[in-house]
Amino acid sequence: MEFRPCIDIHNGKVKQIVGGSLMDEGNRAKENFVAKQDASFYARLYKQSNIKGGHVILLNRAGTPYYEEDVRQAELALTEYPGGLQIGGGVTADNAEQFLNMGASHVIVTSYVFRDGKVDYDRLKALLHTVGKKHLVLDLSCRKKDDRYYIVTDRWQRFTEEIISKDTILKLQEYADEFLIHAVDVEGKADGIEGELVRMLAEYADIPVTYAGGIGSYDDIETVRRLGKGKLHVTIGSALDLFGGSLDYNRVIAMMDK
Repeated sequence: MEFRPCIDIHNGKVKQIVGGSLMDEGNRAKENFVAKQDASFYARLYKQSNIKGGHVILLNRAGTPYYEEDVRQAELALTEYPGGLQIGGGVTADNAEQFLNMGASHVIVTSYVFRDGKVDYDRLKALLHTVGKKHLVLDLSCRKKDDRYYIVTDRWQRFTEEIISKDTILKLQEYADEFLIHAVDVEGKADGIEGELVRMLAEYADIPVTYAGGIGSYDDIETVRRLGKGKLHVTIGSALDLFGGSLDYNRVIAMMDK
């Protein structure tokens, strides 16, 4: 298990928000934390801690003025820690190489590879051709409906027809170096994890998986380790002291496998 830190950027500022609260109209979201520091501050800290694989997420819609502000913040982080961070949000086959050139180790993609609620394998192959498997992370963040976890897109507002299943995972991992998966219904609430989802991911995936969502205590971290059989990496947002929470950053790092 590794700790994968985050830098979430919304309206040009580093924030922590409640999962599923993000709205395009008015660029609104329910905020847990708004940082006074810019994105380079957090990238510098992660670099000093020698933590790799963290993700920078641009939360505004591509093509809007706020998205460009998000990109400027992301560039500060990637310049500070080249090769140490991944980036997602508005990534397509047309701009993915641009983000790698900024210093990202991987691009993270969700909405671009889905069309009409299904995986668009032509787009997925185009990304693969552009950046290569070793630079591609697929974000399969999901919400529960009718006792199944459905992959959601468009800032977690739109349900696709794709479910988190062994078949889905086995197909998609052929195209990706890693998965990033937020349990959206508990994301940003620091009120417990989605244990069923953690068990499924540990059973199905053969590539690295970073789980996010609901971690609010040190016990929650140990639960992810136990249910995930030590195979899953974790990211912690609102519950971390860096973002106003109660979990000590250095203690969390110390809990990880060396």
